[in-house]
Amino acid sequence: MRMLLNPVVARMVMVLLAGIAAFAIGAIAIHWFRKDLGAEAESLSQSPLSSEGLPIHSYHAVIQELKQQKHELAAQQLSERRKARASDALSAAIFANLSGGVLFFNTAGLLRQANPAARQLLGFASPIGMGLADLFRMARLRGNDGAPDQQEPSLLEAVAPALTGERVIRNVLFDFVAPDGTQRALELAASPVLGEDARPMGTAFVLTDKSDIARHKQDEDARRELSAEMALTLRTSLSTICGYAQQMAKSRDPELAGQLAADISTEAAQLDHTLGSFLAGAPAKAAGAGS
Repeated sequence: MRMLLNPVVARMVMVLLAGIAAFAIGAIAIHWFRKDLGAEAESLSQSPLSSEGLPIHSYHAVIQELKQQKHELAAQQLSERRKARASDALSAAIFANLSGGVLFFNTAGLLRQANPAARQLLGFASPIGMGLADLFRMARLRGNDGAPDQQEPSLLEAVAPALTGERVIRNVLFDFVAPDGTQRALELAASPVLGEDARPMGTAFVLTDKSDIARHKQDEDARRELSAEMALTLRTSLSTICGYAQQMAKSRDPELAGQLAADISTEAAQLDHTLGSFLAGAPAKAAGAGS
């Protein structure tokens, strides 16, 4: 009892009790810390976080989605390229098999494309790169009646509005002499080609061979002129024969009547020869036009 009343012993007992209390509190705190750490470790094992704070499985899902979109985009681009190639092949096939000539000139007036029909009409095996003025230097415009224009305007002047992108030019008829000397009557339509920004990209020309039509018109004009001449000849001959016949009816002179009869016979023979030549020439011209 006396020892407990000793201040030193009492102080030691108090320190011992404080140490026991601190140990107990520390043990309890460590126990709770271990419990919290275990729960957190279990949570991390179930859904670990990436460095950016997203769950890893969500991160992988985003990557897979991006890969899928990339694959779909690549497939779409491949499909578009195939469609473009198919469209280009179809356009090239149509372009190559058109019966009319098709030409495309760039804004500098140089030929960039020409289908086989255009090359045949113009008589050039490889006209690519030629200028518009050089290609049509032997062209001569025709008038509204189809005859050559005496004022001889330039073909470039006629198609100038199409070259500058102003408007479409149609029904330009002109005579063309190919390098081999072949002469053709061609009809031209010129249309400006505009880009998405409405700026001129060039000019497209479409050529149509009108040689047969022009030749037929010339034949018709010649036949009409010949028919007019024949009608005048017939009228003159008939008037002459009629005059001789009237003189013969009024004359009492046998010698004059014989002379008039001879003149009538001569005029009739001449008329028969003229008609024979005309009738023989018409089938020949028809056969030549048909061939």
